[in-house]
Amino acid sequence: MNKQIDLHYLPNSILGENTPEPLLYAFQRKSSAHAGGSAMPISSSQFSKRFNTALSKTVELSEHRCLYVHIPFCRVRCTYCNFFQHASSKTLVADYFEALMVELKWKAQLPWTQSAPFHAVYIGGGTPTDLTADQIEQLGKAIRSYFPLTTDCEITLEGRINRFDEEMFDKALEGGFNRFSFGVQSFNTKVRRSAKRLDDREYVLRRIQELSQSNQAPIVVDLLYGLPYQTTEIWQQDLDDFLETDAHGVDLYQLIEMGGTPMKGMIEKGKLPHPASTEEKAYMYQYGVEFMNKHHLRRLSVNHWAKDNRERSIYNSLAKTTAEVLPVGCGAGGNVGGVGIMQHRTLDAYIESINANQMPIAMMTQSAASAGLFSMIKAGFDRGVLSRQLLRQHSNQDIFDYLMPLFKHWQQNGLVTVNHNYLSLTLAGEFWSVTLAQGVISALSLANEKAA
Repeated sequence: MNKQIDLHYLPNSILGENTPEPLLYAFQRKSSAHAGGSAMPISSSQFSKRFNTALSKTVELSEHRCLYVHIPFCRVRCTYCNFFQHASSKTLVADYFEALMVELKWKAQLPWTQSAPFHAVYIGGGTPTDLTADQIEQLGKAIRSYFPLTTDCEITLEGRINRFDEEMFDKALEGGFNRFSFGVQSFNTKVRRSAKRLDDREYVLRRIQELSQSNQAPIVVDLLYGLPYQTTEIWQQDLDDFLETDAHGVDLYQLIEMGGTPMKGMIEKGKLPHPASTEEKAYMYQYGVEFMNKHHLRRLSVNHWAKDNRERSIYNSLAKTTAEVLPVGCGAGGNVGGVGIMQHRTLDAYIESINANQMPIAMMTQSAASAGLFSMIKAGFDRGVLSRQLLRQHSNQDIFDYLMPLFKHWQQNGLVTVNHNYLSLTLAGEFWSVTLAQGVISALSLANEKAA
């Protein structure tokens, strides 16, 4: 690697455009929800051996670890979702839950699992609240019983507000869940109906308020901007509605249009209007940031805010760093001991593996030597600040100085401000944070290829 990166061989997709309005036009469009790095596939014949090695207590432990449990069911497929796996039914859910509890116990008994405490647990999906109230309580109690957890471990249950009644809330609390995240996306009834979200605005508002005011646990809502029918005025009302609910935290996510979603097909057939353009979404994001600042919410990342100190978002913060994530369940993904693990996405394959006393692994990858560095780059851009000192912990070279020409180029483009030790994102940079993170990772990867 040279002392500093040569910008001449970097494509415009990394460099971006010099424009008077970088918020709108610095790049063509945001094409991914997350930045990624390189990893090498591992042969299926090596799955068992590599899994046992990674999950042995002899492997050097990460400073932080998390548990991710996947519930792959949804009663209704949202029009914008590209991750739908299985429609909910009592029989399917019951069969799956039985297999899930077996896998949970297996992995809890591994030497690696018992060698250090977990800092955060996340039950995601799919729709975890499509489990019954009793199953949710049983799942929470099993996790608390089987796994070593830190005394302040954050245990999050994700789900829909639909059918999340008092019995389910009480049973979840009994099970030990201490954080709840609900995918509201929009409070507006028309927008919700067009996206196949259940329940109207009045019910969602009232139920979130009831849960928040119970003071039992932090209540967090996800809002999506750029949906069909979601005008600027509706988006502003969505933010006002969030504030009215008194929820403890909020995520503001940009709609990323992907192929294969029902929304894309409905738009092509003229059954839905086009969603917001990139420029319109940029203005929505700007309004959201200004709204949060106006109401003095505490910022945890470029997309997430907390009303008070009860909302910590530990899992989301750690999972974007070098923390190890142990996956459990059909469709779950994680990384342990430098190995990426993706479990079977189909119920049949998953349950067959469990019944055969085999780990339900569909794919494994060997993380690149620079995986730790790439993770800290992604985490830094997610926080809005990249630190020279943090990068030094994951590289023998001064990566910050090496990238300085790119950073100064982005500064001229209005995306960042940079000094000797820190790169800080401007509002435009925050909107394009994933693109910038991917740009740094791609630039480093290109440099390594050139040097090889």
